[in-house]
Amino acid sequence: MLNVAKENKYLTMIGVLSVVIPLAVAILLFMPTKLDLGSEWVGFLPHLNGVINTATSLALIAGLVFIKQKKITYHRTAMLVAFALGTLFLVSYVIYHASAPSTVFGDVNGNGVLDPAEATTLGIWRPVYLFILLSHILLAIVVVPLVLLALYFALTHKFDRHRKIVRFAYPIWLYVSITGVVVYLMISPYYQ
Repeated sequence: MLNVAKENKYLTMIGVLSVVIPLAVAILLFMPTKLDLGSEWVGFLPHLNGVINTATSLALIAGLVFIKQKKITYHRTAMLVAFALGTLFLVSYVIYHASAPSTVFGDVNGNGVLDPAEATTLGIWRPVYLFILLSHILLAIVVVPLVLLALYFALTHKFDRHRKIVRFAYPIWLYVSITGVVVYLMISPYYQ
């Protein structure tokens, strides 16, 4: 059993990470000058991220199936795999966005600007894409502390608190991972 001071230390670290991670990602996304990490291998990262998000979704679904079947060890493994994949995704995402310009949905000619002619051809798909993307981004920010708390409560055997937080964390995390795949599939034709 953790003492209160030690638990407060861990909860403070979770709080700090919950602010620092989205802030760091936002800074990297909007950096005026990108790092030069070599475009050849960095260009592969969005495709890797699509695979990671797909695998995360499958691990999350497996974790739910296992816990419903009361297969605790398998559930724990599936959820730790999902967490590890989420961490790997974050690292890959940060590297890509620190070194490559953002891709614009519908930018067929690859000039980084959605020209009026390109916008016209998209029709309703641009607002659909933007809705999915914005909900994905906002919920990705929200899910960080929820997942960290759920993991912390599970690892410290505070299963009542774990179950309470998971009621919110799980559906949001699953939505974020699935919409990550959808966003990738929608924007992948426009990667240069």
